Amino acid sequence: MPLWIDSHCHLDAPEFDADRRAVCDRARAAGVALLVIPAVEAAHFEGVRTLAHATGQVYALGLHPLYVHRQPADALDQLARALHQHRGDERLVAVGEIGLDGFVPGLDWATQERFYAAQLALARRMDLPVILHVRRSADALLKHLRRAGVRGGIAHAFNGSEQQAQMFIDLGFRLGFGGAMTFERASQIRRLAQILPAEALVLETDAPDIPPHWLYRTADERAQGLGSRNEPAELPRIAETLAALRGWTLEETAATTTANACAALPRLAPWLPA
Repeated sequence: MPLWIDSHCHLDAPEFDADRRAVCDRARAAGVALLVIPAVEAAHFEGVRTLAHATGQVYALGLHPLYVHRQPADALDQLARALHQHRGDERLVAVGEIGLDGFVPGLDWATQERFYAAQLALARRMDLPVILHVRRSADALLKHLRRAGVRGGIAHAFNGSEQQAQMFIDLGFRLGFGGAMTFERASQIRRLAQILPAEALVLETDAPDIPPHWLYRTADERAQGLGSRNEPAELPRIAETLAALRGWTLEETAATTTANACAALPRLAPWLPA
């Protein structure tokens, strides 16, 4: 069976509270050997770390741009302390999820930039890669990355231009592709998945979010109680889309994206099965 890494999975999300262990079991049965669980708020740091250890996964610590407005005044200090305290924990693989969001209206851009720049500085100090939230913000993210000199990482759920993609790649980043790629109307994402260098691609679910097309529900369907929760066991089927776009076998797709994830987040490799 091919070996997969879900490079972005919010396993701590409340959507998984009822069956989290079963979700992990289904992922493992599908060949998903490892999940990267990124934190999004200071209050979640310890819970994410504990969950990763309890389930045999790995984790990242960071402050998500959508939530910086509601963080405590000492949130960045809490992150610095947590990164320092757990610097020897080999399951801590990155600083993330961090970044900038230009899509959601009403977010304070200056606050987002302040948190982002500070977290890049922490990542550089701790010599950790970063996991980036990129939504209508690629150019601004790149500007800060050029100044910060971090050791690369993953641009999660990438949906920028080919030129922006190449700029991230030139800075040592891999680009995350997931459920959005399975929609035929997502022509830009599918084109990028097809033409970018093979060594730039990693797979992710962003579970419970960004469901693939076979899980997607309209607003009316959701109102009727039909769920659209994504989960890491969907990753191999999502990978079939990438394989088709690239003309790869599933085995080639798994080997390539697993190697790329380990290159982006070097602490992953020891946790993979032999």
